[in-house]
Amino acid sequence: MKHINWLEEVEKRKEDLIKDTQAFLQIESILDEETKGEGAPFGKGINDALQFLLHKGEKEGFIVKNVDGYAGHIEFGEGKDLVGILCHIDVVPPGDGWTSPPFSAEIRDGKVFARGALDDKGPTMAAYYALKIVKELGVDVQKRLRIIIGTDEESSWGCVDHYFKHEEMPGLGFAPDADFPIIYAEKGILDCTLTQESDSRGEAPNHLLSFSSGRRLNMVPDLAIARVVGDSSSIIESYESFLGEQQLNGSYNLTDNVVELKLNGVSAHGMEPRNGVNAGTKLLQFLSAFSFNHQANQFIEAGSTYFNEDSRGNKLGITSSDDISGDLTINVGIISYDESKGGSFGLNIRYPVTQNSDTTISTIKEKVAPYGFSLASFSDSKPHHVDKEHELVKTLQRVYTEQTGEEATLLSIGGGTYARSLEVGVAFGPLFPGRPDIAHQKDEYMEIEDLVKATALYAQAIYELIKK
Repeated sequence: MKHINWLEEVEKRKEDLIKDTQAFLQIESILDEETKGEGAPFGKGINDALQFLLHKGEKEGFIVKNVDGYAGHIEFGEGKDLVGILCHIDVVPPGDGWTSPPFSAEIRDGKVFARGALDDKGPTMAAYYALKIVKELGVDVQKRLRIIIGTDEESSWGCVDHYFKHEEMPGLGFAPDADFPIIYAEKGILDCTLTQESDSRGEAPNHLLSFSSGRRLNMVPDLAIARVVGDSSSIIESYESFLGEQQLNGSYNLTDNVVELKLNGVSAHGMEPRNGVNAGTKLLQFLSAFSFNHQANQFIEAGSTYFNEDSRGNKLGITSSDDISGDLTINVGIISYDESKGGSFGLNIRYPVTQNSDTTISTIKEKVAPYGFSLASFSDSKPHHVDKEHELVKTLQRVYTEQTGEEATLLSIGGGTYARSLEVGVAFGPLFPGRPDIAHQKDEYMEIEDLVKATALYAQAIYELIKK
């Protein structure tokens, strides 16, 4: 077949691509418990977006299927082998402070602004148009290409769990839901909660009434609050000195002999805790200078011994690293204590692709047991990695280099993308190097130029992966 100028083919359809992207983005596809029902397990808005895309695919001659409202697919081609593109159409709530309404899909300065523009409805429409271009060019293919449409990526991933219980797993594929060039390795993600047995032994000059820090396991806590009864003047004087020595911001309040201590940290994503300052572990460090009853002492000592200023698990004895995905990281995202119940620590651990998490879990249990803590619950999303010599990786590298003229560097991340739902899957775009990542932020947008370029990359990638 003659050489195809993929960018030129997208340019021919640019106006329709923009118009359809805007219409798609104007659907408020947010998880909605109130409108959940049969055939719409995540609510009306998400179901409307799924129906929009499936109806469009059916009208334009593709094979389409709605899998109980949990997911759907749009398919083209023939043959035994199946290639997948895994997208999602649900979006996070928009929040406040937008310049234009978050679902208006207004175009300003060469950008389309909307919640989901970058994550992941803009890229989903780019993938659809890419498949449409391949179909309209009438190329010979020997494999099937299926755009798999997820509906619950921003919460529990129940969509892909349901889909792959009923539908075929592609032999390979990619997710247009991260960064260019190619993300080929994603760390394992281990969330666990450690809880303390209630223990009222011992009297002490000070009482820790309560302690709270953090809201989500995968975020570095930026605020911690402790309520203490004791020698208030000594506590306050020591706290002022601590804030100065540590160069931290905090405050205190004395009411009826109860000292409330507040400490401000710096929030960051849990995949790299070094980018933040954990307010919770820092406040435990301060409290470790005082004497409390046995239960509170054990809680404070466990936290300050194992978790303060150690994002690599050295103190716990779980440190590990590999050349593919780097260091294990540990974020203490939620810390709580109640004098009548005891304490708990919520951990978010991201471990290298070559590591087995079983050893990590058993080591943690062993280390915290002497402090009266046990593992109350955990979930483990296994690491995901595709060999750099795999045909999928090599093909996408070649496509990226041919179209951009830049080296297709392989990336590894601590986060998790939809690519890990595939047995052999990588993340491929849509964010180009140097572009700010404004997904989940107010005024989320996608550059029209990048939408066009991504569509061209996806079109050639589809062709190369399914051609004769």
